[in-house]
Amino acid sequence: MEQNTVEQKYNKWIVLLSILIPVAVAILFKVKLKDFGIEVAPLRFLPPIYATINGITAILLIWAVLAIKRGNRRLHENLMKTAIGCSLAFLVMYIAYHMTTDSTSYGGGGVLRYVYFFILLSHILLSIAVIPLVLITYVRALAERFDKHKKIAKITFPIWLYVAVTGVIVYLMIAPYYAS
Repeated sequence: MEQNTVEQKYNKWIVLLSILIPVAVAILFKVKLKDFGIEVAPLRFLPPIYATINGITAILLIWAVLAIKRGNRRLHENLMKTAIGCSLAFLVMYIAYHMTTDSTSYGGGGVLRYVYFFILLSHILLSIAVIPLVLITYVRALAERFDKHKKIAKITFPIWLYVAVTGVIVYLMIAPYYAS
C-alpha cells in the first residue's frame, strides 16, 4: 500500500515536469538575454562540455545496467542518480548556451545532411519522450516496486542511451560549423 502512495505522490510531478521541461526549453531556446538588455558574452565554450556530459551519461547508463545485472544494487542506484544529475547539468548548459548564442546551422550537404537531420530530429523527439520514462522509472525504484521498475527500465534504458549517444553525434556533426 505504501509503495502505491509513493508513486501517487510523485505522479503529478512526473506529469508537470514532463510537460514543463520541453515547453520551457522550447521557449528559452528562442529567448536571448540580450533581448532583455542583459549583455552576456556568448557561451560558445559550452557545446563540447555538454556533449562530453552526454557521453558520460551514456557510459554511466551502460555501467549501471552492468552493475544491476551483477547484483550490485547500491552501485546501480548511485550510477543512475549520477546519470540523472548529468542530464540535468546538460539541460542547464544547453539552455544557457542557447540564451546567449545564436543557433548554428548545419553546413554539410549531400547524404550527410539527411543523416544529420534524421539523427537530430529523432534525438529531439526521444529526448522529450525520455523525460517521463526516466521519472517513472526512478519513482518506481523509490517506491521499491522493482518488478514495475525493471519492466519500464527495459524501455527507458535504450531510449535514454540513444538520446545520450546521438547528442554526442549531433555535436560532432555540427561542431565544424560553430562560429569562433
